[in-house]
Amino acid sequence: MGHMGQLKQEYRALMERLDHHAVSMPRPEDERALEGWRELLEVMYSSEEAALASRMPMIPTPLRRLARRFEMPEQELKEKLEPLCDKGLVMDLVSAKTGEIKYLLAPPVVGFFEFSMMRAHDMFDKLAVAKAMDAYMHGDDTFAREVFGNDTVVGRAMVHEDVLAADIPEVLDWERTTSLIREADKIAVSHCYCRHKAEHLGKACEVPQEICLSLNGGADFVIRRGFGRPIDEQEAMSIVTDARRLGLVQIADNVKNEPVYVCNCCACCCGQLSAINDFGLRAVNPSGFEPRHHPEECKGCSRCSRACPVAAITMAPERAGGKRKNELHPVFDSELCIGCGVCATTCKQEAISMERRAEPSHVPENTVERVVRQMLEHGRLADLLFDESESLGAAFLNHAVRAITHLPAAERALASEQVRSRFVRFVLKNAPAGSA
Repeated sequence: MGHMGQLKQEYRALMERLDHHAVSMPRPEDERALEGWRELLEVMYSSEEAALASRMPMIPTPLRRLARRFEMPEQELKEKLEPLCDKGLVMDLVSAKTGEIKYLLAPPVVGFFEFSMMRAHDMFDKLAVAKAMDAYMHGDDTFAREVFGNDTVVGRAMVHEDVLAADIPEVLDWERTTSLIREADKIAVSHCYCRHKAEHLGKACEVPQEICLSLNGGADFVIRRGFGRPIDEQEAMSIVTDARRLGLVQIADNVKNEPVYVCNCCACCCGQLSAINDFGLRAVNPSGFEPRHHPEECKGCSRCSRACPVAAITMAPERAGGKRKNELHPVFDSELCIGCGVCATTCKQEAISMERRAEPSHVPENTVERVVRQMLEHGRLADLLFDESESLGAAFLNHAVRAITHLPAAERALASEQVRSRFVRFVLKNAPAGSA
């Protein structure tokens, strides 16, 4: 493998393109991580595929407009895009209303990293990909901070519904995993990318691998491209029930409307939970709930502490009158807690239930708002709105502008500044010589 300066131009162009995505693939400093970063590029993309991907848009775009960008007949371009879609490097999304197919460059997360391990066998060298990902993601915290280092993250914790306190007046549909499944128009199940990767590294736990759910448009892509199999509501509910019994964390797409996935995650393999435990990042948006302890029922057994996926519960000694030994009681770190409810599910004494948080975190209304917030926090909002001078179409711009106008005042001002600075750079770049 060569150094970055010795990478082929196609790969350098691809990295520059990904740098404008909501989640990029930044170059790490650690030598082991850097080697993994380079190998991922060359294992997953041929040089021809990298060249094509480096010119792909970041939002869904019709083939006819892509053909103009590439100056290529539509059918010829479609044939070139098919292998990239099969590998999950490019996504083709089908409109449920019109049937029109739109293409976009898949980001690393949620995107081609996950797709690379969702199938048991395909064109990738799974062991090589697993080793390269492990080196890149764990050699240093560069990638973890890219994905999880800002306020808006890709996933949100879903509370285990059966341990909610009885006095909660209302639980909204988007807060319930069961409601997300009932309302989905299509559901698929796939191999857990994290656990499958761990298996190739000899580190996988005993939890079943075929356990992660895709919903709605995400399920459509997963099924059509063979990354998972279609399932009905009953099987999906059974998977959710089994996952809760196993003490897994359910992490859904961090949106209220039309989420595209619900993962069933273990702390030993999951990349999101590892980012919390290994790097101290707020990698998962907490649910709107937190544990309520009922000390009169508690026996200090420490099951809750041992089960917590983010080590948010410690057992503290407490003097008990008339007893020689200290008793133990759980202490909950509300800042670290993600509100998953695994502790309450694990407790045999029913000494923990889940109640409303006083100040729940913000959950974006939809994917457009989440992406707008992510791009804003990365300083890339203008890259989204003015994607290499391509017109993005009125529908997307209307959604994006609506999302921006609903931001808090300070964030709207920052968005305005980022967009304005893009115009300034454009004017300076294109001004006639001597006009200044």
